[in-house]
Amino acid sequence: MIRLDENEISFPDPELYDGHEGIIAFGGDLSVERIWFAYQLGIFPWFNPGEEILWWCPDPRFVLFPEEIKVSKSMKKILDRNVFTFTENTNFREVIKNCRDISRKGQSGTWLSDELMESFIKLHDYGLAKSLEVWQNEELVGGFYGLQIGNVFCGESMFSKVSNASKAGFIHFAQKYRNKLELIDCQSHTDHLESLGAKMIPKREFLKILHKNNEY
Repeated sequence: MIRLDENEISFPDPELYDGHEGIIAFGGDLSVERIWFAYQLGIFPWFNPGEEILWWCPDPRFVLFPEEIKVSKSMKKILDRNVFTFTENTNFREVIKNCRDISRKGQSGTWLSDELMESFIKLHDYGLAKSLEVWQNEELVGGFYGLQIGNVFCGESMFSKVSNASKAGFIHFAQKYRNKLELIDCQSHTDHLESLGAKMIPKREFLKILHKNNEY
């Protein structure tokens, strides 16, 4: 693995360097500039708070093509009944805080450090990060956030306080942007997103789509 220089914002080319189990580099910092540059290259940070920063570009990559979203009969009924309402970018800070604090099965802590959270909030302030909020009876019950790079939305994390909230939000988002987004980057495999149609594709294919309408 390659150690990054804190004084220089650069990364190994993920098309040429596979790293170790998808880890492209380690170290550096969590500045807004470095994070934004990393995502434009297809690289994202993922590490335990208090430990070395790790930068990833796994192969294969777990993604969803919006036109391939799967909607079960039970979810279609929920969406048709308007059980939830959806907004975008109305409460980014609460969405990311809930993503950090929500209890997850099989996990004792969170990978989302305070420093990383504040960097994403700044990216949102700059119009680079966005959130989707899911509401029920005027209460925030689910949502997710990420960065949009050209025609690719790089999803970061989601949360759900009631059954089906995050799933409904993800389906709503994919259907709304099926003609505007070519790809939703889900980064790493989860059964939850696989049930909605996400799948693995080669890293090279992902990077080709990412760079199609993105100059850095």
